[in-house]
Amino acid sequence: MSFQAYIDAIEKKTGRLPQDLVDEAHARGFGPDTKSGEIIAWLAEEYELGRGHAMALVHVVKNGPQISDKHVGTTGTHRDESNLLRLDGIANR
Repeated sequence: MSFQAYIDAIEKKTGRLPQDLVDEAHARGFGPDTKSGEIIAWLAEEYELGRGHAMALVHVVKNGPQISDKHVGTTGTHRDESNLLRLDGIANR
């Protein structure tokens, strides 16, 4: 599953735009210095997200929507089309 596919699956599961979840995390004080486990626990409790999906959102909360070029343009199930994740929702593409 690509990084973007994880983000899209979070939107489908929660019914919330990924950017809204990131904004909520920041409003709760989560940011670059927050331990991943704290964010994961919040996402599990509030949105019933599993660890894998939560970790995708943890990356965005802590580092922003930019991801490594490592899988961009490669083949396989983990490839992404861009190194910038779309957080504005599936319907906006």
